Amino acid sequence: MVWGESERHYFNDLRAPESVEDLLNIERALKAQLPVTRAATVCLELGEEKGSGSGVIVSANGLILTAAHVSGGVNRTIEAVMEDGTRYPVRTLGLISDTDAAMAQIEGEGPFPFVEIDRENSTLLGDWIMSLGHSGGFDEERGVVVRLGRLVRMASRTWQTDGDLIGGDSGGPLFDLHGKLIGIHSRVGKVKGESLHVPMSNFLENWDELLGSQFVGRGPFAQRLSGYLGVKIEEDEESGEVSITEVLEGQAAERGGLQAGDVLLSLGEEELKGSEDLVTRLKKKTEGDTVVLGYRRDGEEGEVELKLGGHE
Repeated sequence: MVWGESERHYFNDLRAPESVEDLLNIERALKAQLPVTRAATVCLELGEEKGSGSGVIVSANGLILTAAHVSGGVNRTIEAVMEDGTRYPVRTLGLISDTDAAMAQIEGEGPFPFVEIDRENSTLLGDWIMSLGHSGGFDEERGVVVRLGRLVRMASRTWQTDGDLIGGDSGGPLFDLHGKLIGIHSRVGKVKGESLHVPMSNFLENWDELLGSQFVGRGPFAQRLSGYLGVKIEEDEESGEVSITEVLEGQAAERGGLQAGDVLLSLGEEELKGSEDLVTRLKKKTEGDTVVLGYRRDGEEGEVELKLGGHE
């Protein structure tokens, strides 16, 4: 049997499959969506000490949806691994810290495989779903892991399915059997059969904030970190001037064009009074804040506006 893209699967309305044919139709529906959904599901590697999670690409230019506890913050650099092993640098965008929603952007040349979002909120309680993810981390020989289940609870900000997910699946996609993205895996691996997901409605309601790299909320899934410039500095003993000795790769200072040798003169409207003053004032800022730095380079003064990264 072949279904149209918007036609509701009849087996969603059955309390349980009633025949072998019902089971085969569920299997056919799932298999029909796997080429696209698997290709768009990525492993997000967070660094040697932080492990990995999953995400899913939702646009040809590489926009990724994932979980806030996977992205870990705003404007961080992580790595996406495609199912074939191809790797791309990724910059984390905004997150919703109290619902576990997050967005990121591949920094590489597309087009990338992507999936469609269910924007009509058409999923109903009891519908059959499929969960994808890089369970336990990236494994090129195995590929993306696929599990079948049903939606067993729906609340405004959290959905529950009966599929078994484990570490590494966090941030991965939840699909209906038309291949539409309906949620992102949040809490997984502690109790079997009680996997929790962030529904797409939460992403869509906060889309502009996520795309704008905003840190929203004060919830348990991500903590707002102190502002981080990403430089090594030294203070001249005589003049007290603060100069940059090294600009760290991928951090706010590098993105703003600052260079080793630049002398930092001011932060905001206030002049800097030594390295300790700079560190103290940055600690009062938070990840994602925008600041204006005054500097001197080769005798000429200038200003740069940049968005701070995060640091514990």
